[in-house]
This record gives sequence, C-alpha cells and structure tokens, in this order.
Amino acid sequence: MDTTTIFSRPTAMSDNITHYCPGCTHGVIHRLVAESLDELGIRDRTVGVAPVGCSVLAYNYFNCDFMEAAHGRAPALATGFKRTRPDMIVFTYQGDGDLASIGMGEIVHAANRGEKFTTIFVNNAIYGMTGGQMAPTTMPQQRTTTSPAGRDVNLAGHPIRMAELLSTLKTPSFIARVAVHTPMHIVNAKKIIKKAFRLQKENRCFTMIEVLSTCPTNWGISPADSTDWVASDMEPYYPLGIYKDPEAEEV
Repeated sequence: MDTTTIFSRPTAMSDNITHYCPGCTHGVIHRLVAESLDELGIRDRTVGVAPVGCSVLAYNYFNCDFMEAAHGRAPALATGFKRTRPDMIVFTYQGDGDLASIGMGEIVHAANRGEKFTTIFVNNAIYGMTGGQMAPTTMPQQRTTTSPAGRDVNLAGHPIRMAELLSTLKTPSFIARVAVHTPMHIVNAKKIIKKAFRLQKENRCFTMIEVLSTCPTNWGISPADSTDWVASDMEPYYPLGIYKDPEAEEV
C-alpha cells in the first residue's frame, strides 16, 4: 500500500485551533502565506505583524516570529523593523478596518516610500471582531450594524478600492487583488502571494496583496451563500488581477 504523504500542514503553520468563525476564509489565507514561506525557504527569517481585528491572534497560528501593532499601525511597525533588519522578511496581516480606515495613512505612506515589506490585506467588506459595523470597503446598500438600511453612498461615500488606490503611486511596487472563495481562486491566490514574498526576498519593492474574503457571521448568511456573494457582489466592484508589477514594467 502506498503511504506517500501528498498533503500536510505547512511547517510555517502551527497546529493550534484557530478562533475564526465557521465559513471564514482567514484560515485559508493563513495557509497560503505559510506555504509560501516554506516553499521560498524564508520561514526562519520571517517576522509577521498582527493587527487589531479578527486576526489579532494571528501570532498563534504561524511558526515564525510575530509582533503586535496598535490599531492601524502595522505598516509603521513593519517599517521600523525592516529598516533596522533589512535581512529579515517582514509582513503585515491586516483587515479592511485596520488598514483602510484607521490605518489608511500608514499604508499609503509606507507604499509611497517603497518600504520593502509585504502586506496581506483581507477585505471582507465589514468590521468583523468589533460587531459587524460598516467598513470603508462595505458594499453599496450592504446592511451592517451601523448601516441597518444599507450603506448609503450619498452619506458614506463609495467603498474604497485599496489595490487601485495604491497602484496610482509612482513608487515601484507589486499590487494585486485575489480571492479565496473557490478552489480555482485559491490556487491563483497562492501564486500571487508567493510572488509577493519572492519579490521581497529579492529586495525589490513594497508588495501588497488584497484578498477578498468571507464573513458569514456578520453578513448574516450561510458559508455557502457567502462564497456566492463574493462572486456576485464583491468581484464586480473589486476586480481581481495584478494592478502593478515591477517585472512587467521592466519588459
């Protein structure tokens, strides 16, 4: 009998049980990051920065060093550490409230300065940990605890497209948006996330990967319906793809 192992837990991922809600895709994204660290051989010199939000306890789920940042300040903490230890691989793991609201200034200026760390930006269109409030990424007419009648763009403005926003900066960077709601999208997301870490390993540029993710609990729908909603409502407004690529610009 063939007992060859073809699928196992990445070395960069701990065996702790996560605290995430059923149907949440944070765990999928964690695995893609962990696989990338292992395959690039950089786990032993990687430091992650955990945010305030659903992934505040991310340090429990990776087998690499971690730091905890104040709300929205992960890019500032990553900047300081990376400049002090440029030989290390540094990544921030942030949600839409942490990055696109209180941390908007931090991420824009870090990208504009060309800080050579990687940001994994999880966009689930809502504040998760704090009770399902409207986020900068909440969809038009989407109901949340602070927009029970749906997001009114005339009052709250339109959802912010972070990948497009950062890609307008002149500073070289690698900016992409992926999703993890189907196996096909997960496979593609892995390739893009791994490339982001490879570019950092090569000391090339700032890299940010936006990941469309689910939040069944705060969306008030089932996990299955959540994956459908990503495809039907989020993808048309947040198109997937590579928005800026230093390698493409060199051709």
